[in-house]
Amino acid sequence: MKVYVNYQNKRWKRYNIDFEKIANAAVSNVYKDSEISITLVDDKDIKKINKKYRNINKPTNVLSFELGDDVLLGDIFISLDTVKSEAKRENISIEEHTAHMVVHGVLHLLGYDHINERDANRMESKETSILKKLGYKNPYADVNVVCNDASCCPGSKTIAVFQNFFSGCIGRTVLFLLCGFLASLGFAPFYMWWWTLIGIGGAYLLTVRYLPGMGGIKKFLAVLPFSFTYSVAMFWWVLNSIYVVPELAEQFAVWTVPGIIGIGLVGGIIFSIPFLSISSMRANPACRPFLFAGVWAVVLWLREWLCTGFPWNPIANISMNQIYVSNSMSLYGALGLTFVIIGLIAAICEIIKDKNSGLNWFSLILFLSFGGIGILYGIKNIKISEITNGATSPLIRVVQPAQTAIQKASHSREAALQNAKQNTETLITLASDEGDYDFVIFPETSYPFVIVENDTLPLANRLNKPVIMGANYFNNGKMYNSMIVSDEKGQISNVYSKSHLVPFGEYRPFGDIIPTPGQLTPGNGPEIISLNINGNEFAFAPAICYEIIFSDSLLPFGKTPDAIINITNDNWFGKTPGTYQHLDMVRRYAVESGIPIVRANYSGISAFISSNGNVVAEIPIGYAGHLDGFVWGAHNTAYREIGRDNWIIIILIVSCLATIWTSSVSRKTKKR
Repeated sequence: MKVYVNYQNKRWKRYNIDFEKIANAAVSNVYKDSEISITLVDDKDIKKINKKYRNINKPTNVLSFELGDDVLLGDIFISLDTVKSEAKRENISIEEHTAHMVVHGVLHLLGYDHINERDANRMESKETSILKKLGYKNPYADVNVVCNDASCCPGSKTIAVFQNFFSGCIGRTVLFLLCGFLASLGFAPFYMWWWTLIGIGGAYLLTVRYLPGMGGIKKFLAVLPFSFTYSVAMFWWVLNSIYVVPELAEQFAVWTVPGIIGIGLVGGIIFSIPFLSISSMRANPACRPFLFAGVWAVVLWLREWLCTGFPWNPIANISMNQIYVSNSMSLYGALGLTFVIIGLIAAICEIIKDKNSGLNWFSLILFLSFGGIGILYGIKNIKISEITNGATSPLIRVVQPAQTAIQKASHSREAALQNAKQNTETLITLASDEGDYDFVIFPETSYPFVIVENDTLPLANRLNKPVIMGANYFNNGKMYNSMIVSDEKGQISNVYSKSHLVPFGEYRPFGDIIPTPGQLTPGNGPEIISLNINGNEFAFAPAICYEIIFSDSLLPFGKTPDAIINITNDNWFGKTPGTYQHLDMVRRYAVESGIPIVRANYSGISAFISSNGNVVAEIPIGYAGHLDGFVWGAHNTAYREIGRDNWIIIILIVSCLATIWTSSVSRKTKKR
């Protein structure tokens, strides 16, 4: 390791001290190509430095400034006046005490500290071992210590009390848990996006402060409290479905606790990865924001493929009520906007750690620029979505039955038939209310009878209107969750079957190991369906429930229909956050695709959503009724042209290039 010694106070030259030998004794071969700077000063100079950077207005023996770089480890300042007085008091030579100060300072640059007792013992043991090899005695053999008042390290005695607790395993775990919970509050229905920024930012600072130097397993266990809590706080509502129907509760309630633990562990692994990527002691601070944001985006992209995927609540969704920010997704998509937001959080954290670094400011400005470009494009998308071009849209009626799962259920064949007939009459009554609509949409699985090939839809015949309705479809020995399209006479013209099935709800991803209520067959994927309404073609892309949360999943490439029609049943989740978050996933898809969405939900929230993600009209959770409306503003977006997978490639390229460039500039700057 190269050691650059600067004799700022010339009195140091009278002492025969081999600074390079001492410093190299304190490091392993890992740092053989690294560099440090040792500046030798007096009490007057070190007092100024201590006051400026530590806000402590007194001299000290040694100050270390860690740069966080894998080559340029940092700078050490040692005061001759304090070293002389301490050496005299301890009855040792100035050379011996200086050697201790050099070792102490180098270990600080390597991430060692002594704020709490455990870390102090670890650091003192390391110092003693190194000094013994150099031929010096144990400096801690008596009560005298190097930094017993924390004057050479950040923080005062009061702060040190808190640091002593929170830097320990228990305190650090508490902080990670708190950060994970706060990070979940930015999503619907809370929309406290600032807590998400603080939660992720806090976990980021904890990671770069405490995780370097730990082993791989210890790092994972350290950050797991954040990712576990974050996942459970966002997804606990999934298990609400167990308790909607008593028969299901009786069979599946035993899986509640394992389910919560499973959600936490799977999410814990997934959301730990970005933090582990920046936890290396050798990670360059200026590179970390790009690495962190890039890995986060890639992790979300990979999450879309696990067990058919579950791309729920990308960080971009915390912006859904900030229309100019959320419409950035018409350019970047959810993954791209997530990259920008996460990068901003990380860049701000690096500024907090070192506001004097020009590269840290570069990172922040770059991510702010990405955000600004996205907002400008978003404003354009908002304007386009409001243009009707004089097109005539059919008047669409959406029906929301708002019946409970128990009202839909039955316990015998006779009761099932009676209940089905009664539910059908309820649907007809709700759809027959005043209004001259052109066609009607009923929610997912709202038709209480199974549809088979060459079947008809008597309900449409009675309404004398074209009908779009959710039902179970049986064909060739297989059951499907389908959207049935019929004309006003009840003749079925199209059957679209759901292609993205819900794991553990609609199919068994692990066979019969974990019981599952249903075993459905997936459909063939995206298509466009056309209706002839009063001599005009109305084209729409069908989407059933869960599959609308997948980017690029519904629209055949190059096709721009008049609308997306999404039928769903959130009965299983009631008034939990999941129902509100599902609506936001639909709004996100409208922004990304530039296509308005008509949503029919069994129990709520049914809505008309414009192509800028704005909810034009809705029926709240639990209310039965209908909603009439038009659609307009369908257009193509830059995001749809580029595509999700191409965007992840762009994100990777930007992250890699920025990481390489900032690392290169950092090394060149620090070598001067």
